[in-house]
Amino acid sequence: MRCALLGAFLVIAVSAAAQTPGGVPSVDVDEHLSETIPLDLRFLDETGQPVLLSELFDRPVVLSLVYYRCPGICSPLMSGLVDVIEKMELEPGVDYRVLTISFDETETPDLAARKKINYMKAFHTPIPEDAWRFMTGDSASIARITEAVGFRYERQGKDFVHPGVITVLSPNGRIARYLHGITFLPFDLKMAVLEASEERWGPTVNRVLLYCFSYDPDGNRYVFNILKVTGTVIMFFACVFVVFLIVTTRRSRKES
Repeated sequence: MRCALLGAFLVIAVSAAAQTPGGVPSVDVDEHLSETIPLDLRFLDETGQPVLLSELFDRPVVLSLVYYRCPGICSPLMSGLVDVIEKMELEPGVDYRVLTISFDETETPDLAARKKINYMKAFHTPIPEDAWRFMTGDSASIARITEAVGFRYERQGKDFVHPGVITVLSPNGRIARYLHGITFLPFDLKMAVLEASEERWGPTVNRVLLYCFSYDPDGNRYVFNILKVTGTVIMFFACVFVVFLIVTTRRSRKES
């Protein structure tokens, strides 16, 4: 009984540590499928010129929210974008546009330009300069775009804790699909872009897939994560067994 209570306490404590005082995780993505982002927002491009979002939405847009000095998942995510763009049949700059916006208001167009140069050089087959735009902005514009997408992050010192996700939007700015993680399958992104081009949207299922499967970049496929899934199943049945013992013990005491 005491062990069960201790286990329950530990689970609650771990859950609470990852949440804000209001009980909502502070770092996550609240999916706003079918909602439209504000296209009247103004950001600075790599050259320092102001650009309205509406000027970029003449085709589907693959949006990534990162910060350029990120020491964590931002660089792998951007490399994952390079990889999937090269493998996808659709043509960047023609069938869709890629848009990266920094959510750190202290970052400058000069830094965005350097990052763009790095990632454009990573392509084996060059893509048009206009196909992937790198933006920075002020705190008000950043707050509005992150809120519209449902992207929740938290500052920790000079860095941020944030989710890894790309958002596919229609030419009218409607959120069509979220793809979570830092690597992406060409088929997934292709279907998301095609849906967005037709102003269609669909539910996100790859959060479950990312838990049950691990992506194998060498084989270009997902591999079933048997250890993680088996461990989860064992923990589930262990909890069920503990609850069963508690219930039967209480029932026995009442009968006696």
